[in-house]
Formats: sequence, C-alpha cells, structure tokens
Amino acid sequence: MGGENQTRVTEFMLLGFSHGQPFLFVLFLVVYLVTLLGNFAILALVSLDPHLHNPMYFFLSHLSFLDICYSSVTVPKILSNVLRSQATISYCGCLAQMFFLMACAGAECALLAVMAYDRYAAICQPLHYVHTMSRGVCTVAAAGCWLWGMLDSAVHTLLASKLSFCGAAHLQHIFCDAPPLLRAACSNTHPVEVVLHAASVFVGLSPFLFVIISYLRILAAVLGMPVASGLHKAFSTCSAHLLVVTLYFVTANLNYNRPSTGYSPVADTVVSALYCIITPMLNPLIYSLRNQEVQRINKQNFELKTTSHLKHNVSFP
Repeated sequence: MGGENQTRVTEFMLLGFSHGQPFLFVLFLVVYLVTLLGNFAILALVSLDPHLHNPMYFFLSHLSFLDICYSSVTVPKILSNVLRSQATISYCGCLAQMFFLMACAGAECALLAVMAYDRYAAICQPLHYVHTMSRGVCTVAAAGCWLWGMLDSAVHTLLASKLSFCGAAHLQHIFCDAPPLLRAACSNTHPVEVVLHAASVFVGLSPFLFVIISYLRILAAVLGMPVASGLHKAFSTCSAHLLVVTLYFVTANLNYNRPSTGYSPVADTVVSALYCIITPMLNPLIYSLRNQEVQRINKQNFELKTTSHLKHNVSFP
C-alpha cells in the first residue's frame, strides 16, 4: 500500500455474518471452550503419562498446541464482534490476525507430513525407528514445522500490506485472511494471487502428497504382515491421523483454491469456519475416539481415580 492508503484505511468492516445474534455468540463460545478443553487434555495426558513419551505423542502435543493457537487467533475476536451492530477490526490487527492464522496453517501442513513419516518409520522400519526418530530429530522436525509456517506467512502478510483499498474497506468474512483481502482490494492483485496459489501447492499440496505416499507404503507393508493382530494394531494407530489429515487438507484446499466464479460469501464463511475453527475442535475428539492407546490410558486413569476415591471413603467411616 502507498502512504496515502496506509493513513486512510485504518480498519475493516467484517460482513461475514449477521450481528447481534446471541445464538452465534453461544455457538462460537461452546466450540472454543470444547477446543480448549480437548486440546489441553491431550497436552496434559501426553505430559503426565510416561507411556506417551514417544515421537508420535510428542508431535500430537504440538498439533494440539497448534489447534489452540488456531482457534485463539480468530474466535475471541469473533466473539467480541458477534454481538455488536458493526463488526470491525483494525488494519494492523487484520494483518496480525492473517499472519498468525497462515503461520498456523503452514506449520500444521508440515506437522501432519512429519507425523505421517513417523508412522511410516514405526511400521515399515521398526528396527531403525529409535535412531530415525530420536529426541533430537523430533525436536528439529517440530521446530522446522513452526519456522516453515512463519516464513510462508511472512511472505503473504508482506504482500497483503502492499494492497490498496479504495473507499470503505469491507470484508465479506468473519475474520481476516488472504482471500477476502484480495477480493476487497482495488489494486492489481494478480501477483499476490499467483504467490498464494503457488504457496498452496508448495506448502499445502506437497505435504498432502507426502502423506498419501507414506500411507500407501504403510498399507503395502501392513498387507504383507502375516499376523492379523499386527494388521489391526497398525491400522488403529494410523486411522486417527489419516482422518485428521483428510479433514484438514480438504477444507484448507477449499479455503485457498476456490474458483473466483460462482463465489458465495456464505459458502466462504462456512468453509473457513470448518478449516480453522471446527477442525481444531474435532482433532482431539478424533484422536481420543480412534486411538486405542489414548482410550486405554483414559480408562486406567478413570479406574485409578475411582479406586482412590473408594479407598478414601472407606478409610474415614
């Protein structure tokens, strides 16, 4: 943006949903609280239980922290706006929200690919797994995922800061993201769109293809296992991750690569909500329901607390 536009455009009006709706406030609040509760529960479980101190759950804890960040970037501002007659966000606040949102998106794409490789190494190369996924390797991989997301987001945010907005700056959205900013701009957006689509392929599609290749090799290895129990155990450890990957990459691709023709603000809002609000809520639920080890530890903790409570009651008649 030029200097004139930077001084003139100080805030954006968000027009993505009807305002003054108590139902929407309650809905977003419940989703946010469930997201925080579920992901903090995963973090606590991984941190406190020694049986979960392994690479798979190390990366799962990073995914849970990412999902907490995802929701916290958007939902609190939505809650503050939903009951107001005019929802707004400052220009700097919009760019900051976009930066952290896209940083989380890029980091999660990379993290899901790393988690797929971890499952591949565990199932297809079990004798080398301890060295392949050592503590140092896992730490570097996790740090690389966060750095990957931040660098990608920094490029998009810098390009978005160069856009010009004429007249009233209205965003047909519920929060700030690259696609609604591009639609609202009155300057030439073609270079930014090219970079956005290229990044979608490089940052989004490449990890997704890596995940698919990893799981095809896992499937080939599992089908070659002679024991049925090994087949069931391998699928039980991978099914939750594969479900999370599919849900995330499909909604993310729809968010950043929808065709410009036939654009619908309602559809845009729904897809964006699925992508960065609903998915972070579902991830801990999926891992809890589909992962037998998490279920077993939850059951053990529940039985331990019940036994302790009964002993306490017996000790003091």
